[in-house]
Amino acid sequence: MQFQIDNMTCGGCARSVTKAIHSVDPQAKVDIDLPQKRVTVESGFDRSAVVSVLEGAGFSPRPAA
Repeated sequence: MQFQIDNMTCGGCARSVTKAIHSVDPQAKVDIDLPQKRVTVESGFDRSAVVSVLEGAGFSPRPAA
């Protein structure tokens, strides 16, 4: 699943996104394209769970185009 996270602006944000996702699924594969503000997640959890944890961490994920 891919997300666009426009308020992910720096390496610290990228680490926070990864940490948030790993807090619910330590085995998740997280790839971040910081210049494009795009996150690709391979997880056993569904999209809504990932969105929820990202929102809880202060990010505003939306489906990537």
